[in-house]
Amino acid sequence: MPRRRAGRPSKAVLDTEQITRAALKLIELQGYKGLTMSALARRLGVAPSALYNHVAAKADVLVLVEDHLMAGVDVSGFATQSWESAVRRWAWSYRDVFARHTPLIPVIAVLPVTNAPRTVTMYEAVTAGFVAEGWPQERIVDAIVALESFIFGSAYDVTAPEGIFDTGALATTAPLFSTAVGRRTASANGAGDEKGNRVLGPSDSAFSLGLDALISGLAGSWPRTRS
Repeated sequence: MPRRRAGRPSKAVLDTEQITRAALKLIELQGYKGLTMSALARRLGVAPSALYNHVAAKADVLVLVEDHLMAGVDVSGFATQSWESAVRRWAWSYRDVFARHTPLIPVIAVLPVTNAPRTVTMYEAVTAGFVAEGWPQERIVDAIVALESFIFGSAYDVTAPEGIFDTGALATTAPLFSTAVGRRTASANGAGDEKGNRVLGPSDSAFSLGLDALISGLAGSWPRTRS
């Protein structure tokens, strides 16, 4: 086997994109608690010292992960669609991204956006859409947080067990609720409703209902002058 030439390799052995992908895979396989610097180094096949050349601590890895996920959230509607349509498009995309990464929700939901450029870019696009709709700037972040709280909770609902509301032997003690659950299940097992090209399942239907209510409530909060 030929020996590697002395000196630095022509290409970096490790980069932040590789670290991000490995961290996401580690979380997918072992949950958030499985993400440690030593485990990440093992997955990447490098010494921990090589990893520390790129990230100083686990918090830095989480910022990379946050930025990677937020880059997948669709904000394009804020430049081309009505405010209501753009918020709806953004929220559905946001929920779908985090439904695939629910172990990260408790972490990302409270992670500062500092040093996460793609995350900040996402929020800037959303804020620009609110400003164009005439929202007072002091209320925009409150509205975004309200929407995000609902989005994160709904992302969990996507992965909830199918029979989560099945009352079983207690059906007779909650007849109205049990009947409502049964009708919801029957509706979900039927042809379903369409949202674009998407057939809505129970979690989608609940998200659509709640999101429409949130958007309507926010839209009617106070008179606004569109810019």
